[in-house]
Amino acid sequence: MRRASGFTLLELLVVMVIIGLLASFVAPRYFGQVGKSEVKAARAQLQAFQKALDTYRLDVGAYPTTAQGLRALVEAPPGLPRWSGPYLQNAVPPDPWGQAYRYSQPGKDRTAEYDLWSTGADRAPGGTGEAADLSIWATPAP
Repeated sequence: MRRASGFTLLELLVVMVIIGLLASFVAPRYFGQVGKSEVKAARAQLQAFQKALDTYRLDVGAYPTTAQGLRALVEAPPGLPRWSGPYLQNAVPPDPWGQAYRYSQPGKDRTAEYDLWSTGADRAPGGTGEAADLSIWATPAP
């Protein structure tokens, strides 16, 4: 007599439990790294914007106004003959969480030349951990 080949229901359930246990250990570590990489990407973009803003200031003599925003790094604002851009290779990208970077000039309480920030993973001001705001405040030269 020949026995039918295949897996029993019990064998399949055991394999499913093992796969579930492995996934429960691996998934949190993997998704934790995704959050950290988004923060690192946002910091790198903020630093690139900072360098572009400093180059803009050297050429034009002042940082872009709040109304001009970061768009002034890509497109020449009207009435600026000394603009030598574009200062970024591509259009200003959104932050890793899909929100626009925020820029104001002068900066907070007028103690900084400009403020440049992202609201982070929670997309709201404040936050802690990976949801914390990421920012660059350009302090005036002494």
